[in-house]
Amino acid sequence: MADRDGEVRWDGLCSRERSARDSAMESIRQAVLKKSEAVAPAKEAASPPASPAAEGLSPPPSGARGGLNEMLARLLMLSKRCPFRDVREKSEAILMSVQIIQVSAEDTHMHALFAESFTTLGHLDNIALVMVFHPQYLESFLKTQHYLLQMDGPLPLHYRHYIGIMAAARHQCSYLVNVHVNCFLHVGGDPKWLNGLENAPQKLQNLGELNKILAHRPWLITKEHIEQLLKTEEHSWSLAELIHAVVLLTHYHSLASFTFGCGINPEIHCDGGHTFRPPSVSGYCICDIANGNHGVYETQGPAANIAITEPFCEVEALMEKLKQLQECRDDVKASQEEKATRFEKEKRESMLVCCSEDEESVPTRDVSRHFEDTSYGYKDFSRHGMQVPTFHVQDYSWEDHGYSLVNRLYPDVGQLIDEKFQIAYNLTYNTMAMHKDVDTSMLRRAIWNYIHCMFGIRYDDYDYGEINQLLDRSFKIYIKTVVCAPEKTTNRMYDSFWRQFKHSEKVHVNLLLIEARMQAELLYALRAITRYMT
Repeated sequence: MADRDGEVRWDGLCSRERSARDSAMESIRQAVLKKSEAVAPAKEAASPPASPAAEGLSPPPSGARGGLNEMLARLLMLSKRCPFRDVREKSEAILMSVQIIQVSAEDTHMHALFAESFTTLGHLDNIALVMVFHPQYLESFLKTQHYLLQMDGPLPLHYRHYIGIMAAARHQCSYLVNVHVNCFLHVGGDPKWLNGLENAPQKLQNLGELNKILAHRPWLITKEHIEQLLKTEEHSWSLAELIHAVVLLTHYHSLASFTFGCGINPEIHCDGGHTFRPPSVSGYCICDIANGNHGVYETQGPAANIAITEPFCEVEALMEKLKQLQECRDDVKASQEEKATRFEKEKRESMLVCCSEDEESVPTRDVSRHFEDTSYGYKDFSRHGMQVPTFHVQDYSWEDHGYSLVNRLYPDVGQLIDEKFQIAYNLTYNTMAMHKDVDTSMLRRAIWNYIHCMFGIRYDDYDYGEINQLLDRSFKIYIKTVVCAPEKTTNRMYDSFWRQFKHSEKVHVNLLLIEARMQAELLYALRAITRYMT
């Protein structure tokens, strides 16, 4: 990282050497003192706020005060999130001198993950800070994403970030779009490409159709789509390049789901992230759910206090259903005909689950310029009463087919993705809200299979009748919205399911959602590639 605010360098803080960090912090301290003295007359003329922490940090105005606020915003981020204790403490000391806020700490495993991420990127993003509820998953996620974006691979670095922009833009995810716009420019990408997809090379423009279908209706992908990309003369993709692109598209479609599903907002030092909010009554911090534009912080409404006022009957009812289903499964097994009927019934019903009660959202120009056909989406398919065709996993599965294809054309990536799938699917702490020693495998499988059912994917050995027993309507609405139309996720949806569960458990749900979604998209895309190759 090499970033300047006037004469200040921030990159010294990324050093593993304590002396280098000390020197950098001293330079920053002197610069802050100098700027604060420059705006002191204005501060003296104004009435001091009653509570600096409550007042927070305003968006930076112009001039000297703006430069100071930009520096304080970055120091605030460092004081809260830098894995190096010396930097946190010195940032806190500087901030306390201008009455801002205090710092928090993290445990040993978090520190190790944060230190590795910080020394690589120069900052900690909010996605990592939410995922760290589950360190084992975060470690796998960071390793996979690092390989996709930075290690040797078929695609040049700027193409990788541009594909990330294209994928995130399909769901109007301005957070991820902005992250990868900055990364794209940092690795030497042409700024003209950012004026719109039509300004990018024809090769990337040709990827737009696959991006659109993969994001919203992956069951429509055919070998003809693959052939069009591989046989377009000078603008053609190689098989290895296409595999890399498909993995990136599915990764960022799914990450957009996580971003909206957990309410990820911009970092404190980034555009739109300057306002510090104290934790809410429920203890929510950065994983408070956001609305579709990342802007409104909803704290009111009928669902706001449900978890505090209602008894714990919801958890007990779910526990009882799990117990009953286990007993029934041991006693009576459904026939293959019954399982097929229940799958088709669940698939039809999933089409009728509405993603959102909100009005239609129109993508802003800043996001929509990165993709075409803004009206295309999953919702259109269900509205027309059409049916998703059935994809039989025994005919084409990730384990037996997709994994080997990815690993053959993009070595090691299949292994990394498979590890991430396995961690998300098998992750458990054997707890459920206030209960311990709980076997949650049946519940986790119901969530995973419901997501695949929405995409028409069927496991012949699974009894889909379990889904309606374990997932209530409010939970299904949340799942479908986060997976199929994440930009429409609202605070009320998040609050309305599993109201007595911890936030870490709801983040765990989101990990299941994004990995199940990514696998579903990959299955359709990889099957089409396999059919093209055979």
